[in-house]
Amino acid sequence: MTTKLNRVKSVMQAGLYALLIFMACGQAVAHQQKTAITTVLFNPRTENIEIMHRFNLHDAEHAVKALFKKTADILDDKETQTQFARYVSNRFVLFNAQNDSLPLNLVGFEVEGKHFWVYQETAQPPALEGLQIRHDALRDLWPEQVNTINVEGNGDLKTLTFTDSVELLEVHF
Repeated sequence: MTTKLNRVKSVMQAGLYALLIFMACGQAVAHQQKTAITTVLFNPRTENIEIMHRFNLHDAEHAVKALFKKTADILDDKETQTQFARYVSNRFVLFNAQNDSLPLNLVGFEVEGKHFWVYQETAQPPALEGLQIRHDALRDLWPEQVNTINVEGNGDLKTLTFTDSVELLEVHF
């Protein structure tokens, strides 16, 4: 009887540990990631530079409440979505080799699954030797925010990562 009781206790303890681990994992998923991925794509078909910013929706939800108002709703309110897209657009800049900023147009935005996307574009300048890039979105709210940029379509893939106090990074073609 004691052996059977010990086995039942062991199974219950294992179940309890599994439940605790599951709950901890669930909480980890619900926490802010404080990361964003941006693709800067040189599109030969359109001859534009297309920019696609992808933010974790959970991060964007926290951000709009801190940036705009406590009742801001990025999921269902187009005004909040527009405000956040403009906020991102105002904190992302491309510079050419002469340190002139390229005029970026806000093309649109969307909620897709667990992400909020912001789209920008500009005409590709002739004879572009490289880019300097500034990406400060959410870094004014959270110093630990990491913004990663992949530059594609003009030579090898190049990846830039904005962390800590890094304000400007560059790529050469």
